[in-house]
Amino acid sequence: MTTKENRPVLIKDDPDFTAWFTAFFLKNHIDPFAYPTKVGAREQVEFMVYIENDERYYPCSDKMFDAIMSRQYPPYLKSQYEQVFNRIMVLVDKFIDSKYDTVFLKELIKIKYEDEIQTGLLMPSRLEKRLYKIFLSRTHIENPYSSEKMAANNSINKFLKSHIFQKALNQIEDSLEMIKGLSLFELREKIKKIEFQRLLTLMAHDHLWTGENNKVASLEKIKKMMKTPVKGDGLTFLLALIRLKKQKILWLANEAGEIVVDLMLVKFLAELGHTIILAVKEAPFFTKVCIADVRTDPVLIKELEEANFIHEKTISKNNLVELLKQEKHIHVVSNGTREDLNLLLVSTTFSRVFKEVDYVISRGITQKEILIDSHFSFTQNIINISFVKNSLIVTYKKRHSGFIKFSHQQLENKANKIIDQMKSAKKQDMTIMFYSGIIGSIPGKIDVAKKIMTTFIEHLKSHSANLFIINPSVYYEPGMDADDLMYMWEIVQKSTYIDIWRFQTSEDIVESFSLMKQKVPPEWIGKDSTYSTGCTKEMKIAQAVQKKNFEMQLIGPSLDKFMRRNEYGVGSMYDQRLAEL
Repeated sequence: MTTKENRPVLIKDDPDFTAWFTAFFLKNHIDPFAYPTKVGAREQVEFMVYIENDERYYPCSDKMFDAIMSRQYPPYLKSQYEQVFNRIMVLVDKFIDSKYDTVFLKELIKIKYEDEIQTGLLMPSRLEKRLYKIFLSRTHIENPYSSEKMAANNSINKFLKSHIFQKALNQIEDSLEMIKGLSLFELREKIKKIEFQRLLTLMAHDHLWTGENNKVASLEKIKKMMKTPVKGDGLTFLLALIRLKKQKILWLANEAGEIVVDLMLVKFLAELGHTIILAVKEAPFFTKVCIADVRTDPVLIKELEEANFIHEKTISKNNLVELLKQEKHIHVVSNGTREDLNLLLVSTTFSRVFKEVDYVISRGITQKEILIDSHFSFTQNIINISFVKNSLIVTYKKRHSGFIKFSHQQLENKANKIIDQMKSAKKQDMTIMFYSGIIGSIPGKIDVAKKIMTTFIEHLKSHSANLFIINPSVYYEPGMDADDLMYMWEIVQKSTYIDIWRFQTSEDIVESFSLMKQKVPPEWIGKDSTYSTGCTKEMKIAQAVQKKNFEMQLIGPSLDKFMRRNEYGVGSMYDQRLAEL
């Protein structure tokens, strides 16, 4: 495993290396500045990856990255390219009958292939996506392996539903020694662990769904399967989920066939009270499970009939938290991509889910290389389940200790404390004012924005009697992003204790700088709360609150001016369109 200690130092003052490094991101179409509508901004990536030393995240294994950065075009890189090419050629031979079309497609793909790999800058996963896309666009075959995937799912489903498998799963003869002398409490937990591990071992027997010797085995053979040794340091953490309470788990689906075993484990965890979000591909990609499969495959439709599907690509934190609080314990979401795991291209919804959960369970060798074997740290605990050389391996990577996570319960508690202060002020016949202003809408000026707001609020207090003013800037804590703040403030704002809701004006800002005995800097001239994405959202909330609390007074810029700001850049505190500037 590659560690941070033996990573090559990225020398930023070496222009030659920096050019190659930059070209790597451009060639792979994963540069957020060149492709702002497709590649996640740094703030979004930081929902998932804990960035240290201002390093730039790349979505491939360290071994692959080192091979590309070496500029030597090593045999390992060439071999990976060739494997991709051969896989696409098999696709053409398998699905194209016409000799003319076969020759045409192979030549076209070969031309594209040779052009793409000339510099050795392209990641094989990105090469595979591009060549695969050529095949799909030229043949109009939307989901080439659809029937094979359905057959694999049906095969393993029949096995799991068979009487002989159920008999093997529920037999206790082989476990009598393990449960001897246990208390009832210990016995219940031990039985769950035994059942869970028996289901887990099926992942080491892909012949159950690949069509190779997939006849229903004898009872003894199934019992032998269930004794498959499980290696790696992750089994302890995986089994710990049996006794942990109400964890949120992001399960990264991988291949057809094995997904049916995955769902057995997912349902097992859901019955324990956990919430599981199953992530699948946005579009067909070889035999990987995609959103089209879970909507059309009879087996998957049946297995997920009680699940909730998250269709939004840019769901807000507030809506996501409310959704995960519902009684349904299984949710399905697209990760927004058609390729191996690429955290730079996943959807906003996927990145928010990643941040909200307690564990990420990943599947397969590729996901292991990118998540576990990578030197990068992540914001969540990660477990990987892989089948390697006749062995089932479960590995674990703890989330970075420096990552600060505010649970929705913590944010609700913070909001309730502020509401208690408002209630107390009300009892003292004080007027409650909420002051909305620019905090993070001018990138890099959060400290200045907080000082402006605090200075003006102190000015208001000094000229008013019995006025209790809520200053949002003093409640910001390191680690909080726009999602966290808006979730907390919306609870406070909808409490109906606000008498006056004041939105920052340009005159307020001028007055603040005057009180600080400073001239107004260029970036603050003419600014007011209408420039703030958060304030725009808050104005909409204020209008809704005023319908219930019609005595609440609104002060600030006119309503028609709160139209130019749209949505936050994910994780940032300013409009996503400002990132392009």
